[in-house]
This record gives sequence, structure tokens and C-alpha cells, in this order.
Amino acid sequence: MKIRLLDSDIDFPPVSDASPEGILAVGGDLSAARLIAAYEHGTFPWYDPGDPIIWWAPPTRAIIPLNGIRIHKSMRNELNKNRYTVTYDTCFSKVVKQCATVKRSDSSHTWIDTEIHKAYCNLHKLGLAHSVETWLDDKLVGGLYGVSIGQMFFGESMFSTSTNASKFALINLVGKLIDWGFGPIDCQIMNPHLESLGAIEIPREDFSTLLTNKLKSAPTKKGPWTNLS
Repeated sequence: MKIRLLDSDIDFPPVSDASPEGILAVGGDLSAARLIAAYEHGTFPWYDPGDPIIWWAPPTRAIIPLNGIRIHKSMRNELNKNRYTVTYDTCFSKVVKQCATVKRSDSSHTWIDTEIHKAYCNLHKLGLAHSVETWLDDKLVGGLYGVSIGQMFFGESMFSTSTNASKFALINLVGKLIDWGFGPIDCQIMNPHLESLGAIEIPREDFSTLLTNKLKSAPTKKGPWTNLS
């Protein structure tokens, strides 16, 4: 099997051409046009800093069905305390930087380097990347960021420096996405943390069908989500 080496052309090969582990292509750049094309195609970048960009279309895709998010007893207690405040798109760059500091169980370093940070900040300026922030008093203590096109939200990363703060942001986001008629949240690759939140895996073919339907079902909610309802 040959892995496509990308050039200036932003088109991607069919996701069915991906390697058994899910590598679809290598190279290219993180320009806004290429990232948008990638998400619309069902692929995403994930690579170690300093290495060539690797574009993935795994054989199974992790998603969180909006009606299937798992809220454990400890989280219900947290929600009842109502000590956190949630905002949208008030400090996108800071959220991405905070996500980069999270220690991953499967890696000694973060994949969110300065190149990734710059690329997603560019998408944010275009109104396609969004952050959800959790605050305790006036301190940012958790949040997440991702990309939204059509009625799909592609989750990228989350962080928390206070108990359940990132989950608080996620639950708030799920409520908003339900109101807007969105599909499930794309979580890319399953891990134990995502599974604990209610994520499930679906075949790549099913994800492609879902993606096609949700990209064309409504216009993209472009621009800051700060005051959207």
C-alpha cells in the first residue's frame, strides 16, 4: 500500500485508501484551506512535533452521541454545586495553550506545538474553530476547543486544572449542540477517558455517511459563539 504524499493540491485520497492503522496521507501544510478540506473529507492531522504532518482516517471513529453523554454521580454533584461559569470564544488561544500542557498517558510530550496552535488560531479568526471555557471565579480552570462546519463539531482537545472543569464545559457544549440540531461530537480516536464520557466507535464508512449528511443539513454557524443562542 502506498501512502499519498501531499503537495500544493489540497485534495485528499478516498478515506478507503487509508492504511490498516488509518494513515491516509503525509505532508502538505496546515493552511486553513487544507484543514477545512480535511475535516470535510473525514481526515485530521496528528503527528509528533518536528515530524511530517500525518493525516488520519482511522478504520473506526470515536464519537460522542449527544444523547449518550455519560454523567456520573460525581459530575451530577458538581453540576448541582453550580460553582463554575462557562463562556464561549473569549480566550481561544489561551485554551489551546492550556490543552498543550496536559500530560498524556500515551506520550511524554504534547502534539500541540506552535504550528498547531497557529493553524487553529487562524481557523478561529475565520469563525470555524471555537473554544469553550470553564471559569472558577475569574480564573480559567478548564475547557476544550474544536472545529465546527455545518452541523458537526470536531473536538480537538480539552484540559482541566480543577475537578470536573473540562467535563463541565463539555456538558454545556452538548446542550448547545442539541439545541442547534447538531450531530454527534467527533472525538477521532477512542481512549479510556473518552469512553468514560460516553464515546462509542463507529466504522469509518458510517462516519463518512454521517459527515456528509451533517455538513449539508444546515449552514455553518460561522463567527464567535460568544452570544449565539
